[in-house]
Amino acid sequence: MAKLVPQNHPVLHTTAVEVTPEEFSNGTVTKLIKDMRQALHGYSVDGFTAVAIAAPQIGVGKRVFIIEDQSKDRDALPSFVAINPQIVKFSKKTHEVGEGCLSIPEYYGLVKRSTNVTLKAQDEQGNWFERGAGNLLAQIIQHEYDHLDGILFTDRATKVWHKDELKKEKKTTEQQERLEMRK
Repeated sequence: MAKLVPQNHPVLHTTAVEVTPEEFSNGTVTKLIKDMRQALHGYSVDGFTAVAIAAPQIGVGKRVFIIEDQSKDRDALPSFVAINPQIVKFSKKTHEVGEGCLSIPEYYGLVKRSTNVTLKAQDEQGNWFERGAGNLLAQIIQHEYDHLDGILFTDRATKVWHKDELKKEKKTTEQQERLEMRK
């Protein structure tokens, strides 16, 4: 079973290479996607599940990512595989959003992302498709695309917190709210 590589693994800091036509036909793509799905579905830290993964996160320097929301929510994200993706359009409008990463599970951060993007990529059979995405889906696409260029969210973050800092901050906020309610 494929496992996530540690944050300092060289493949996470290197530009991934494109999937070739031969890799579509010889079963390499099918195996890679199966391995990525196993790693994605096997991830659970502090009760959180994963929604996306890029091939470099399992040590494979190929330009592939998967988005697969495992929640049973009606508003679940669409699931798809993006092979040899290109972000062909970024909106001028941006926002700062919170991010975490399977490869850096101890940290969270604020990252400036475009609110909308247009993605062009190949599916599992090698057919090209194009789709637009906004808000959370656009953020995830940009995050996963960064992995393919050897960029981690901490490289882009304007602020990074260790998860223990967030827990401490949350506890302090809850205590302050209780005190306010007593007044």
